[in-house]
Amino acid sequence: MTTATDHPARLAGRASQAAVRARDKAAWLDLFATDGIVEDPIGPSAFDPDGRGHCGRDAIAAFWDKAIAPTESIEFRFTDSFACGNEIAFTGLIRTHLGGHIIDAEGVFTYRVDETGKIAALRAYWETERAMGTVRRE
Repeated sequence: MTTATDHPARLAGRASQAAVRARDKAAWLDLFATDGIVEDPIGPSAFDPDGRGHCGRDAIAAFWDKAIAPTESIEFRFTDSFACGNEIAFTGLIRTHLGGHIIDAEGVFTYRVDETGKIAALRAYWETERAMGTVRRE
């Protein structure tokens, strides 16, 4: 029986967050299924103008280079999580430190895993305009 703390999607989500905090691109990429997808945020954005998501290892690596690598650090300030089926939804905010500024993206952040525990989908529900409204100097 899977408990709340060892749910495969929760474990994968926390491992993803730890790899980002550690700035470990290789470890982060290794968490994804071969055909995994990252939609962060979901829909068209500066990182994904077509809004189709970043599909497959090469595209996910390119997302890292555009969205994660330029930051000084990223904090995951999640207040709760809900595991259902092969997915987890974390609620709270992601705080990004970039160029001497802080940006808070409040939302819902989901991870779906495949049968091997690899991340099949990372999806982030947050609004760019709201996040940009939080920009402040460190």
